[in-house]
Amino acid sequence: MQSTPLETSIFIGGEPRAARSGALYDLHNPARPTELVGRAALAGKDDVDDAVKAANAAFPAWAALSFGERADLLRKVAAAIAADEEDVERRSEIFTREHGKIRRETMMELSRLGDRFMQVSAYAERLAQDEQMGPAAAGPPFDTIITRKPRGVAALIVPWNWPLSILGAKLPQALLAGNTVVVKPAQNAAMAPSLTLQIIAEILPPGVVNIITGSARDIGDTLVSHPLVSTVNFTGSVAVGQHVMRIASHRLTPVTLELGGNDAALVLEDVDLHPETFMKMYMGAFASSGQICMAMKRLYVHESRYDEVVQGMLGACSKAVVGDGLLPETTMGPVNNAGQLKVVTDMIAEARAKGADVIESGQIPDEALYQGGGYFQRPTLVLDADQDLSVVRQEQFGPVLPIMKFRTDDEAVAMANDNEFGLCSSVWTPDAERAVALARRLEAGYTYLNNHGPMSQDSRAPFGGVKMSGIGRNLGFEGVLGFMEPHTITGPGGFLFGN
Repeated sequence: MQSTPLETSIFIGGEPRAARSGALYDLHNPARPTELVGRAALAGKDDVDDAVKAANAAFPAWAALSFGERADLLRKVAAAIAADEEDVERRSEIFTREHGKIRRETMMELSRLGDRFMQVSAYAERLAQDEQMGPAAAGPPFDTIITRKPRGVAALIVPWNWPLSILGAKLPQALLAGNTVVVKPAQNAAMAPSLTLQIIAEILPPGVVNIITGSARDIGDTLVSHPLVSTVNFTGSVAVGQHVMRIASHRLTPVTLELGGNDAALVLEDVDLHPETFMKMYMGAFASSGQICMAMKRLYVHESRYDEVVQGMLGACSKAVVGDGLLPETTMGPVNNAGQLKVVTDMIAEARAKGADVIESGQIPDEALYQGGGYFQRPTLVLDADQDLSVVRQEQFGPVLPIMKFRTDDEAVAMANDNEFGLCSSVWTPDAERAVALARRLEAGYTYLNNHGPMSQDSRAPFGGVKMSGIGRNLGFEGVLGFMEPHTITGPGGFLFGN
């Protein structure tokens, strides 16, 4: 275990450097809040300006490369991220200590980032093909080419919960499209992402990837409103996403917003219930201590199977081992920060006060650690929850799951859709035709069948939400197109393509 605090820098124009002010800020271990993990550079507005200008200066040469040339560099990045096993282990440990999540999850994030660079590189050939339209017998007498161009400097703003996975949903896409980028990691999960991003930035030409860390309150508006920023891709809360959209609107800067979710899962009466099913449900709800935007956050169960599902989920929760994410036996670490823990515990307290049956479960090997100020909450079920409870209406973003009954498919769909969010959902049934029919009725950007959450997500497909869960899409081919502008070139029929 690392014994001396780490210091991380910002990275601008191909070089690591201190913030202009020289200021740093502290990051503490959410399992042991008095433990200083390290210090990250506290960037100011001048640093943001430097980073955006460096990205802008690098843009013409980067955009002039072919898709194939950029794809080759993305593949080199993918190899470099995982090339040094000892360094991967070091970054994984830092990630766990600054974030709280268990080592298995931090290692998975590091691996997934490289995988997504490889996956995105495969789109190069498809992107290089312009769409062509010649005159039709009964159509317009034109020859037309539809091509696409990169937008320019992309501001990528990443949250604390799954920062490397979320980077993988937007960074390689922006780069392959031909954009240069300024990445702003979350303030309280900045070190491991910064160290990983620096590996990426050092492979690419100077200025293509720039990294700033610090307080979004101090530098966020400066980044989003900068006149040289051509597009903003933000993942985070609804309130901050609304603010980003307002600021960006002043310059009509395009935005992609992947915001909160309050995902509903519908368990039908014909569901196959096995230990594997309950483990899928448990992981869908409680992986990363429930701090996943596409986590299962509302579980609706047909009344005929309700007791079975509750008992199965209680059994799965009882096996959770809650503690320090660095310990190999731990399966659930702490909530990332005190503010988010309070959101979760307030919801649990309200549910209890209003008469709901609230059950906390899970094993605590180190009770002194659990009670010692760390941001721990055992996996918690709220049974027969009323639809008006905050634990149902709002996104918990922590290890608590309400479970409700329904009688008919129509009632289940109505309850699932009765929410301002629309990120993900799931349907649990062995009947494929029925599953797809119900999925089509759910107000969500993504629906899982007989599974839920990031482990069951097809990253070849676009990802994003409807309603208050955001606008635009990340991942998939569409995720690359979101960083590009169509450009139409038209001439008279026969001029471009002959007669």
